[in-house]
Amino acid sequence: MLLGILLAALALVPAPAAAQVVNVAPLEFRDADEAERFQSLALELRCVKCQNQSLADSDAAIAHDLRNEVLGLMRRGMSDQEIKDHLVARYGEFVLYRPAVRADTWLLWFGPAVLLLAGGASVAWIVRRRARALPDRPVTADEDEQEW
Repeated sequence: MLLGILLAALALVPAPAAAQVVNVAPLEFRDADEAERFQSLALELRCVKCQNQSLADSDAAIAHDLRNEVLGLMRRGMSDQEIKDHLVARYGEFVLYRPAVRADTWLLWFGPAVLLLAGGASVAWIVRRRARALPDRPVTADEDEQEW
C-alpha cells in the first residue's frame, strides 16, 4: 500500500523535458566565396519548421541540419539549382521562397493581385451606386453661406 502511494506521488513529479541536442557550432567555410555562396543560397531557402524565416535566419534544429546539408552538397560540387532541386524533392516546393511559376503555383503568384483588383472594382462599384442613389437637389443660399 505504501509502495503504491509512493509510486503515485512520483508519477506526479514532473520529469525534466527531453532537450533536443543541437550542434550550434558555426559553420566553417573554406574561403570567402564559399561563405558568400552559402549565405545567398540560405537566404533563398525557407526553414521547413519556422515557415516564415529563411534557412539563414532560423534557429530551429532542422535549420541547423539543413544548413549542414546544404554546405555538404555545395562541397560535393552541386550547383545552386541542383541543391534547390534536391531540397524540393525532399521537402516540396514550400522550401523555396520563390517557387517556379507553374499551373499549380499560379494562385500563389497572381492571387494577391487578383484579390486587390477585385477589391478595387468592388469599392468603385459601391461608390458609384451610392453616388447615383443621392438625390440631385440644388444648393440653397443658406447652405452655401453656412460656415462649419
